[in-house]
Amino acid sequence: MYETRIAADHLTVVATSGLAPEIDTLAACNLSGHGFLRRSWYAAGSNPARARTLILRNPSGAPLAAIPTVPFGPAIAGARKVPGPYWPLRAPLISPDCSAFELAQALGHPAAAQLGSVWRVGPARAGDPSTERLVAAAQLAGWTVLRRPAGTSWVIDCTGGEWPRASTAKRLARIERRLAQVGTVGWRHVRGGAWSDAVLDELGAVEAASWIAATTDGSGAKFLTPQQRAAWRTALADPVIADMLCATLLTVDGRAVAFSFDLDDGPVRYGIAGSYVSALAKHEIGKLANHRAVSDAIAAGQTCIDLGCGNSGYKSEMGAVAGYDLADLLFVRNRTAARLLARVWGAPLELRAAITEAAGG
Repeated sequence: MYETRIAADHLTVVATSGLAPEIDTLAACNLSGHGFLRRSWYAAGSNPARARTLILRNPSGAPLAAIPTVPFGPAIAGARKVPGPYWPLRAPLISPDCSAFELAQALGHPAAAQLGSVWRVGPARAGDPSTERLVAAAQLAGWTVLRRPAGTSWVIDCTGGEWPRASTAKRLARIERRLAQVGTVGWRHVRGGAWSDAVLDELGAVEAASWIAATTDGSGAKFLTPQQRAAWRTALADPVIADMLCATLLTVDGRAVAFSFDLDDGPVRYGIAGSYVSALAKHEIGKLANHRAVSDAIAAGQTCIDLGCGNSGYKSEMGAVAGYDLADLLFVRNRTAARLLARVWGAPLELRAAITEAAGG
């Protein structure tokens, strides 16, 4: 562990191996309100033994920021990234009390060498206050920030009146009645203590009987392989995350044939994954599961459904609209390296006017 004090402001910068406990502290209260960004979330799908955390503390010892990273890309490059499942987003944790100038001191400190000369944050939500503060701090500390688009997220406003429309509700009821001719239709909702290896296996079985297993290499699946299920098992080992993650399962004669896998974080439900058995595709079971998941979210008090990037048509049919842009950000210490990387990654972000003024530019 590398620890030193910034004398001028009595701030402490700590570079430590692993995923530091301060991460969970900041997940409970951070600038963007992302409660799911806990140690177990960052650990899912990555090797915690290879993680490092850069921590900034105030004079009383309370954490102001935590930036966890793991290796990224070819080992020879020495690049790192903020870890965690790709969706809903990847981001470090910043306290509401942490200014861009304080964070810049941490990013400019020798302890920040543990970030490597290049590190990635993405997908990052455009306009997210943590992202904005991080970019401002990095620029103040002399880092170049490269940006490339990562898509547009589609969202449903759950406060906009009746959902689904009466005509849609009648159509869904007709679809479910037709499905009942195949077998006994049932619904299950999984959350918290109801999660188990058996449930993860059920979700994997649906993906194995879906188009994703038949027509792709399976890398886009969430539960298809033992490794994919193990990543979620890591996240679900945290009771806080287990209460946030939920699955809506449609069953026929007791067998899961479609599901929606989601994350509730405050007033927002993030749609992480959904799939259905291809043999029953003509019965529109995917549509049934998607709409039931949204109805459940509204009943639970969620005010926004964030369905993520990409829209093959079904999202807009559900009432979703383009909400906000996402980007992949690359933080580069060396300006010459930044110019070279910009050719393949994306153009550097311009210095913000307020930052330029504050720096005397």
